[in-house]
Amino acid sequence: MKVAIVNYGMGNLHSVLKSVQAANQLQQMQAEVILTTEPDEVYQADKIIFPGQGAMPDCMAALQRSGLADALEDGLRRKPFFGICVGAQLLFECSEEGNTAGLGWFQGTVPHFQAALSTDGRPLKIPHMGWNRVHQMQEHPLFAGVAQDEWFYFVHSYYLRPEDPSIILGTADYAGDFACIVGRDNVFATQFHSEKSHAAGLQLLGNFLRWDGTF
Repeated sequence: MKVAIVNYGMGNLHSVLKSVQAANQLQQMQAEVILTTEPDEVYQADKIIFPGQGAMPDCMAALQRSGLADALEDGLRRKPFFGICVGAQLLFECSEEGNTAGLGWFQGTVPHFQAALSTDGRPLKIPHMGWNRVHQMQEHPLFAGVAQDEWFYFVHSYYLRPEDPSIILGTADYAGDFACIVGRDNVFATQFHSEKSHAAGLQLLGNFLRWDGTF
């Protein structure tokens, strides 16, 4: 089995690679994990991981320059697919960040957090940065061994707003509940950084390596 981590020049790529390799060992699997800029390698891979980090306009521009968009769409249609952070945001139609068009795989937008107060009356900081609990909204194969309301690591100023609530797999609370995991069929995507989320993140990635893409 070959797992392609898509390198379009944007993302915490080597951290993602090391985490997937660690998950591969923990699961005692023999997956070949590659970091690639080549569309042909993405086409040939059995599974795809699509990370992203930074400003969405820059990420979308880098993706368009890379020539990887068609290979990603092929993966979205028929392979187990894991989007991370901006890699999740890019799956939506549009982001308020630079009024940027995304890939449009999911209907919905990526709005900016609005100024708000915490429960003790202090202004909430934007970007949302740090550890936050994630509440699982549906059962999913990738949640095996992951506790309800487990902690994951976030760094973002924009968040996922799907039009279809049925694709919301997990939520977090920051100035109110927001979707932080979305998925449908063979596609699973998280706003948080699985590769920075210690044991819980490794469990998610390990479950992805074992996942056949059915949901």
